[in-house]
Amino acid sequence: MIRPAALLAAVLALAAVLAPAPPAGAGTVVFKIATLSPEGAPWMVHMREGAAEIARRTSGRVAFKFYPGGVMGNDQSVLRKIRVGQLGGGAVTGGSLSSVFPDVAVYGIPFLFDSLDEVDYVRRRMDPGILEGLEQRGFVSFGLAEGGFVYLMSAAPIRAVADLRRRKVWVPSGDVVSTTVFKALGVTPIPLPLADVLTGLETGLVDTVATSPIGAIALQWHTRIRYLTDIPLSYVYGLLVVDRRLFSRLSPADQAVVREVMSRVFRELDRQNRDENRKALEALRRQGITFVEAPPEEVAELKRIAAGAVDDLAGKGVYRPATLAALRTHLAEYRRRAAAARGGP
Repeated sequence: MIRPAALLAAVLALAAVLAPAPPAGAGTVVFKIATLSPEGAPWMVHMREGAAEIARRTSGRVAFKFYPGGVMGNDQSVLRKIRVGQLGGGAVTGGSLSSVFPDVAVYGIPFLFDSLDEVDYVRRRMDPGILEGLEQRGFVSFGLAEGGFVYLMSAAPIRAVADLRRRKVWVPSGDVVSTTVFKALGVTPIPLPLADVLTGLETGLVDTVATSPIGAIALQWHTRIRYLTDIPLSYVYGLLVVDRRLFSRLSPADQAVVREVMSRVFRELDRQNRDENRKALEALRRQGITFVEAPPEEVAELKRIAAGAVDDLAGKGVYRPATLAALRTHLAEYRRRAAAARGGP
């Protein structure tokens, strides 16, 4: 039986494909942009504002038409439609582009970062190379917008690796990295599509999820968990990519306008999302979620096992070894400097 919601999504997707572009004169280049972000969310608000400025400054030579709320499917569906020319671009998660350019996924390595200060230090040194690599592979982007740290959230406290092994842990369907790392930790994860996770929590199919504070509240998962393990599991972000072939149809002057405006949009989203995640984390505390600290030796064990799994993935081409080495070098540099500033070893 076809569910009404699924039928509606299919109708909206078809309508989006067949819908005419906004009124435009001859020579106007229209970027059809799809995203899972719902209408009214900060991503959509800021991107629409940027698109309006671009249209004004290019005298209508460049236009954007947005398809929010997932009407074009998930990130992988959006990327396939960009490749065949059905879409001009998408606002997607960084990890979804790993098949295009493996370096895009490197910030999401599990148990890598300890703090946002570490993230900032590494990103200042590596973001430009990620954007350049994407462009060389056919996708023009304008900057990364932070999604924040992902945390383990569960029905029972997780303070140690042994606790984690007793939990029924969700991983996104098709997420090779999370599956590999959890298996290395002795966990048999349960893959589910994002849309099925809340039902899984309600029925007991899963009792542990990994998400950002904003995600936990937006998806209502926080109503089914009681504990948050206060260790950053991974770092997530999103970005807007457009087809380089379509972008190359713009004049150099119009390209410069699009880059200037959308880069500014994503710097603002990057800043705003950090603030929103901080507020969401405090909201979880106020709603009775217990924040669990893990002993240092257990954190060290998590990091050791995860690092070994990541090295195996690098050997299989999931990460480029040189990029992984560069990231670890930057991180070690930051930690040495931070320790010296504290007067430590």
